[in-house]
Amino acid sequence: MRFVKSWIVGLVLSGCGQWLYADDWPEWRGTGRRGVLEETGLIDSFPEGGLAVAWRTPIRSGYSGPAVAGGRVFITDAYRPDLTSTAVNERAVAVDELTGDVLWTYEWATDYAGLQLVYAIGPRATPTVDGDLVYVLGAMGNLLALDVETGSVRWQKDFAREFDTAVPSWGMAGAPLIDGDRLICLVGGEPNAKMMAFDKRNGEEIWRALSSDWEPGYSQPIIIEAGGVRQLIAWHPRDISSLNPETGEIYWEVRHIVDMGINPATAVWSGRYLFFTSQYGGARMLVLDEAEPGARVLWEGVGESDPEYGRDFNTLNSVISTPVIQGGYVYGVDGHGVLRSLDIETGQRVWETEALIGESTNWATAFFVKNGDRYFVNTDSGDLVIATFSPEGYREISRTRFIEPTHPYVRRRQSGTAVNWSHPAYANGHIVARNDEELVRLSLMDGE
Repeated sequence: MRFVKSWIVGLVLSGCGQWLYADDWPEWRGTGRRGVLEETGLIDSFPEGGLAVAWRTPIRSGYSGPAVAGGRVFITDAYRPDLTSTAVNERAVAVDELTGDVLWTYEWATDYAGLQLVYAIGPRATPTVDGDLVYVLGAMGNLLALDVETGSVRWQKDFAREFDTAVPSWGMAGAPLIDGDRLICLVGGEPNAKMMAFDKRNGEEIWRALSSDWEPGYSQPIIIEAGGVRQLIAWHPRDISSLNPETGEIYWEVRHIVDMGINPATAVWSGRYLFFTSQYGGARMLVLDEAEPGARVLWEGVGESDPEYGRDFNTLNSVISTPVIQGGYVYGVDGHGVLRSLDIETGQRVWETEALIGESTNWATAFFVKNGDRYFVNTDSGDLVIATFSPEGYREISRTRFIEPTHPYVRRRQSGTAVNWSHPAYANGHIVARNDEELVRLSLMDGE
């Protein structure tokens, strides 16, 4: 169905005969969680006056990125009166993709007690759209399956109440993952319910796996194919775990302890390589077994909590940003705002630059989306960049301002400027982005 819809959009956008391909963005980092934009006919450089605005729609605060599917944009947000209050109303919102008109909202009350309140401005997890349902997850573990047309609740779960989840300090962040008839979630429950699979149609439990004697962390689960099987990769602050996505059976585990449990970056899979990075736990490159499910550590770099750590260490310690693998190299932004290239086989630094972020500052973030032989990169300062990466270095093609950071409390330590830690959606010739005040759709189509 998605292919037919995309073909029609491509035909409509093609105008006078130039073929264009467009598609939806139904989950975290797009279809398959790959951070790849397949669309063609997009701009080569940004217009001098910035991107053309299709619409702006007021919303509330939050970190969750938008999802786009079936002519609708889905987002979650929250209303919290002030920094001292823990009483919060979270909300799911659907808007018309073409007009920005609000189609429906669904709201629920929760309490942010126990969270790092300076950061507690709303939900973290990007909605996941599948068919006639959109799945949303609140910061305290409220999981809801909502009708995409009406916003009515089909089924819901309360992780803390039903599974005794100890919500981590920065809230539940793992976006639900669709796999066939299963909805796979990072729950952090007991007993042995760190990962759970539910029937996506009615919420009935299918399987549970992994002990929750360590907190769940913040990384997104992904599914890869290696060793002749499909593998669910669940990265949590104690281990990297590979599971059978149909049964929850453990294929293999590699110990990888992350101090303070801070592991928001998503695992990066490329062929036989599987890469993980965090600021305090360091980096780890695994090589996947080609004959059967298994993995071994190829190289590792220490995190900032390790006494051997130094700022000139040859590794990549990212905080929120998910790196990319291209050819024989890893490219990513470390926790201090430095864009760095590593040799995939050794982990040794090839080059680094501050040109992308513009300053060396703690917890700096950029999100990478591949489009052909180039990347769209948005920084947490509100810039959108078209760039290429190679062993020779970073080449910036074009840059524009596309969103204003509006975080009410968190600032870059060095410059004192606000940040935006939300991953945008790229869909149907446009970028859809949010801050804590508005949802905006901007054209990326050539000629607009």
